[in-house]
Amino acid sequence: MKSVKSLLAASTMLAAATAVNAAELEVTHWWTSGGEAAAVAEFAKAFEEKTDHTWVDGAIAGSGGTARPIMISRITGGDPMGATQFNHGRQAEELVEAGLMRDLTELAEKEGWKDVVKPSSLLDSCTLDGKIYCVPVNIHSQQWLWLSHKAFEDAGVDVPTNWDEFVAAAPALEKAGKIPLAMGQQPWQTTLAFQVLLTALAGPEAYTRVFGDKDAEFAGGEELAKVFEAAAKAREMSAKSNIQEWNQATSMVINGEAGGQIMGDWAQGEFQVAGQTAGEDYTCLPGLGVNEVIQTGGDAFYFPVVDDEEVSAAQLELASVMLSPDTQVAFNLKKGSLPVRGDVDLEAANDCMRKGLDILAKGNIIQAPDQLMSADSLTQVNDLFVEFFNSPDMSAEDAQKRFADLIANAD
Repeated sequence: MKSVKSLLAASTMLAAATAVNAAELEVTHWWTSGGEAAAVAEFAKAFEEKTDHTWVDGAIAGSGGTARPIMISRITGGDPMGATQFNHGRQAEELVEAGLMRDLTELAEKEGWKDVVKPSSLLDSCTLDGKIYCVPVNIHSQQWLWLSHKAFEDAGVDVPTNWDEFVAAAPALEKAGKIPLAMGQQPWQTTLAFQVLLTALAGPEAYTRVFGDKDAEFAGGEELAKVFEAAAKAREMSAKSNIQEWNQATSMVINGEAGGQIMGDWAQGEFQVAGQTAGEDYTCLPGLGVNEVIQTGGDAFYFPVVDDEEVSAAQLELASVMLSPDTQVAFNLKKGSLPVRGDVDLEAANDCMRKGLDILAKGNIIQAPDQLMSADSLTQVNDLFVEFFNSPDMSAEDAQKRFADLIANAD
């Protein structure tokens, strides 16, 4: 029988070995609102509970448009983090091509990611030349109109069931001292509003024809003219919405200061943190109540190539944890998004999440702009709609002509 001394010595050696293998993994992301912070905390909790490693939070305020250049600069400058958030699609394509992102194919094959990640386009967006470079963590759709029950009750009108009813209710909201449409001034928010209007009013096929096929003639045609007129109406309805951040706009809806907001399903996390209940305190209309589709965008994590063996090991463990069934449920319930796994139990899903799951189950899906168009082209589109929403004297016709020109030169 081994002596107590020898057992203690072995235990000490094991603890030392574990300490050597443990790593601090810096994870950069742009999730800083209340709902987002609650969601990302689920990742950190699961990572530290399931591994010996430590999550070092690298939150960067200001949304993806602010965070991505910082992340890219660090990676290309030789100061990579352990893991970093990007959206599904082509945002990290040049970093992958430069050999700066880690190949996750072996882990993906070992864990059967292709069998559980649904729809398959999510993993396709992580794949370049047959190799997988990221782990998708959620499905975010921007095709939603969020409505405040309090605002409409104060205005003495029924909660709308579609975009036309919402527009018709705007005068009553204004008379009651409400802002009809809350909208922040971050560049991506105005483009998001236009894309949602395009998909809802012209249809999913029209959206794909513009952003996917780059059909400039169609983009400048009569069918899209009605979308630009609706965008002009949205500009008018949001004219007094003098805020910057998307979650500030959501707070206006939560507090009954604004009638509604066109925003992705991540807004749901803010309602949850505020203690509001879907169907009672607020209503969510997928596709503006007109064309109910789910956009298969969302977030994915990439793992920069590093020289540290312990960090490299921790990277693979985090990738595995993020896609594990229980973590997928915990994270997405807080985030307001849908899980990328088709085999998880979402009994706790609320009214809005169930609407999203039903649409997804029907296969009514479109790809996100980031999956269809390069980051440079999207930046130009963003700049146009920032100008449009901030320039009441820019006509819908002029904006459409400039948009068609951008689509003609997009890649």
